This record gives sequence, structure tokens and C-alpha cells, in this order.
Amino acid sequence: MTHSLSCITWNIHRGRGSDRLVDPERILDVLSREVWHIGTDALILQEADAETDNQAGVVDPEKIERVTGLRHLQTARALRSTDTSHGFLGVVVYLHPDIVIERVQLVDLPGHCARGAVVADVKKAGIPVRLVATHLSLAQWLRVMQMRTLGQFLQRFDPRQTVVCGDLNEWRFWGGFAFGRAVTGLDLSGPALRSFPVRMPLLPLDRVLSTPEGHVSDAQVLDGTGIRAASDHRPLRASVTLGVATSAP
Repeated sequence: MTHSLSCITWNIHRGRGSDRLVDPERILDVLSREVWHIGTDALILQEADAETDNQAGVVDPEKIERVTGLRHLQTARALRSTDTSHGFLGVVVYLHPDIVIERVQLVDLPGHCARGAVVADVKKAGIPVRLVATHLSLAQWLRVMQMRTLGQFLQRFDPRQTVVCGDLNEWRFWGGFAFGRAVTGLDLSGPALRSFPVRMPLLPLDRVLSTPEGHVSDAQVLDGTGIRAASDHRPLRASVTLGVATSAP
């Protein structure tokens, strides 16, 4: 039997819509009506904390949990930037309750703007997967540094299928230097679908990538009236096939 990990990644732009109004409740409504898909295993949000000193969270995690049935991965203070933030440097992860969480770690990434990654070692149906949720910088040279930092960090741990997802800010359809094996130590691949800007997408900034133990399939950039109003990015939904199962936990 083939298993897969279904992911949705969405940069919610701190709740600021195309009308320039900050409306967290609109994000929640659009998530419920146009973004959420039954059977999703992981919801990854970027720019989900404010750009203030306290980095306060934008959308109430308990409301997201009620809408999706997922659980907020970063309830522990050690997995968030501040007491009032919901994630780490704006990156927030929600996972299906059936997914077994083995370890969650945070990685600070270099750059003049604060960037980071949430690295979760999990199991689905007994299959080990490493989920890396991140938001990379606009400049290619910074993305290379950030992915090199991530690659070096991941080399400390057991090898397993790795899924990298988020707003990777890579506009090149062929993938760019930052995701090559020479930089990351990983063979990452996945589709490049236009997701930005929201009203007329031209650039494939949002990605789901996987190492060769599996592959990314059924990738789709979502659209809708609410999506076009709620943020500057469109959400990306994709399914990642998983490798051979090990013994159940």
C-alpha cells in the first residue's frame, strides 16, 4: 500500500489582504471555505506572526484547530519565538493527530531579515519523514546560505525522507542553486507552480520538495475570491508519496 503526506503551504502575509486591511478573521474564513481540504496531514503557514517586538501571532491556533482538525505543533514555548507568537519567526505548523511526532527542532537561518525553519521528525503509518517548514529570503545568495545551513544541520541526524515546504522565494522554474545537492547535501525535487502575486501569479515562490524516497504529486495552486483578497500569495496544496514503512511505533 502506498502512503502519502498531504501538505498545504500558505504565506498569509500577517493577515494583510489586497485591500491593505489586516483581517485575521478573513484568513480563518478563507482557510475554512477555499483552502482547507479533508485529508490534509500538514498545514504550514508563513508570516503568521507580526513584525513587532513581541511577534504576536496573527490567527488564533485554537480556531485553526477547530476548522481543520489538525493540532498546533508549537504549543511549547521552546518552539516559538516569543510568549505571544504562534510560531518561529512567522513559521507555524499544524499536523494531523494521527501523525506521530518524534522530535521538533528550530533552526536560525542567516540573513539581514530574521528567517528560520521548523524541523519535525515524524512518522505516518510507521514511515519516518522529516518535515522542514521554512520561509527563505528574497536574495539568491542568502537562500544559498540558508539552505546550506539547513543541510549541515540535517546531516547531524539519521537519514530519512525529507520534505521541504514553504515560501522558498525562488522564482526560477528550474529550481535555482539553493536547492541543489552541492548546497544542501539532499536531492530535492518538486514542481514549480506560479503562486505569486495572488491576483495574477507569475512566480513559483511557494514550493513542496522531497528527497527521492518519495515524490511530489497532485500539486495545485489554489484560487478563489477569498484567496485573492486575503493575502499576497496563493496557497499551494501537494501530496508527497512516502517511502517503505518501518515497524509501527
